[in-house]
This record gives sequence, C-alpha cells and structure tokens, in this order.
Amino acid sequence: MARPELSCGLPPGPDFADLAVLAEQLGYSRVWIYDSAPLWEDPFVHLALAAQRTTRIGFATAVLIPQQRSVMAMASGIATVARISGGRFRACFGTGFTARLAIGQRPMTLAALGDYVTALRQLLAGKTAVVDGKPVRMLHADGLAAPRPIEVPLWLSVFGPRGAALAGEIADGIIGPPHPTLPTATLVSGTVLDPGEEPGSERVREAIGPWRVVDWHNAYARGGAEAVDAMPGGRQWREALEALAPEGERHLLTFEGHVTHLPDRDRRLLGHIDVKTMVGEAAQVGRWLARLGGIGFREVIYTPTGPDVARELRAFAAAHQQGEAAAG
Repeated sequence: MARPELSCGLPPGPDFADLAVLAEQLGYSRVWIYDSAPLWEDPFVHLALAAQRTTRIGFATAVLIPQQRSVMAMASGIATVARISGGRFRACFGTGFTARLAIGQRPMTLAALGDYVTALRQLLAGKTAVVDGKPVRMLHADGLAAPRPIEVPLWLSVFGPRGAALAGEIADGIIGPPHPTLPTATLVSGTVLDPGEEPGSERVREAIGPWRVVDWHNAYARGGAEAVDAMPGGRQWREALEALAPEGERHLLTFEGHVTHLPDRDRRLLGHIDVKTMVGEAAQVGRWLARLGGIGFREVIYTPTGPDVARELRAFAAAHQQGEAAAG
C-alpha cells in the first residue's frame, strides 16, 4: 500500500512564512495556501515570501478563485511564484463556493472554470488565448518573467461526475474524491491527543473547531434556515447571526472566521462537533493517514487550526512518521 504524502494547508497571513519554514523542517511535502479575498490577505505575496525562506518544500493553492483575478493577472502571478520558488509551485483552482458567497455571489459554473483554466494553460505555454472575444498573450520581455513555456501543474478542486470528467480533460490532478486517472489529494482536519487526553477535551474542540463548524456555515449558505435548523444547535446559531444583520447583509457574517477563528456563535457549537474523525493518539492517526493512501489518495493536506498551529503541525508530522516506521 502506497503511503500518501503529508502536506499542510494554511491561510495567507502574518504567520504564513514562519509556518512554512517549520513545515519544511518537519518534513511536510508541500504547503497549500488558501485564497479568499474577503477573508485573507493575498496568497501570491505570502507564497513569494515563503519561497524565499525555504529550499525544498513545495507550494500549492487550495484553491485559487478565477473570478477574483483576470486570467492574465493570474498568469502573471503564477509565473512570478514559479520563478521565485524555483519550480516548486502547483496551482489548483475551484469554483469559489465560500469566496463567492461571502460577497453575495453564486459560485462560477464548471464550464466557466474549464474555459478559464484552458486559457490560462495557453498563456503559460506562450500561446495566444482568446479572452472576452479578444486574442491575448503574455508579452513579458526577456528578463521580466521566466521564458515561456512556464511549467506549472494546474489542478482542480472538483466533486461529482461532471467535475471529474472536466478534470480528466484539462487538469494535472485534483483535490476531491479519488480520480481514476489523475493524482488526487484530500483535505483533513484533526489533532493528535496528548498523553491521557480525551477526544472531547476543551483543547481538542478549540483545535479542530474552526474546520468542524463549517458544516453549519455551508448548511445555512446552501439551504437557509430550514437546513441549518435541522442540525444540533443550528437554530440558536442562526438566530444569533440573524440578530446581527438585516437579511440582505447576512452573507457577510455566514463565513466570518471561516476555518481559522471561532466567533462566539460558532464557539457555542463546539459541544456538537465531531471529535472522533482524525482525532487520536499518534499511532492511531498514523494508521488513519496510511489508509487514505490505500483508497487512492496520493497526498493528504492537513489543515491545522486552533490557538497553537505550530504544535498541531509538529504532532501530525510525528504521527505520520510513526505510521511510516510501522509500515516500513
């Protein structure tokens, strides 16, 4: 059974470069950076800063949102990070569920995502693409960007048969369910227990909470009051949110603190979150990671949260190494 690579996913913010250095020291294969303009700083800036302070670790995006940047701006940004990182960069794209809903817009369609990534690939190859009915090409003079073609793997974050089919046509890999022909990565949240610690401890709930409360965010965004009220604590969570803003502005609060922080209304959900999945002693977590390789994942993207992200990175890396030693 092939063991998956262990990578990590982090938001672009003041600590990103420091955590990327730590992840490299701990043996992580890659750092995936998030991208949502309403929530975080610019990922390309933080990737460039981190690339200058590291030598081995790879970088990737989880995930870039096409409608946040023109295809030419995206091509230029990717070219910049690819050059600074010495070819350690992978760009992954999605339809922008959270990033789009947080500004009151619907996610883009798969067809639009496919057109965008196709044009982007043409630009990076040094070809002429047609964008908004006009021919465009990267015109960077010698010395102002890496010469084309610029070799950067382009991945998609997709789910379902239509997404898998699109990825098979235009992508080099995916984040999502195991793909029949493409390398696949998956995101996991979790924490390694301290000796004698119970899975339901306050530390565990604070450490994994920002990712585990996303189910309530998504239920409200997708299905409204009826959907979130059907979840434990959902009605109280919704009423607390709705008391803060009129109906037309509630999308500004739905994803507040998304996967990084816990507003008070989210903290009240901690008694209802899943404290079993990927929460265990180091040896147990190592076995779980190994099993993900057995079902077809080439890479596991660990998404640490909570008050001590460095602690989470260290503990998960040690658990992965224990699993490798046991398997070897």
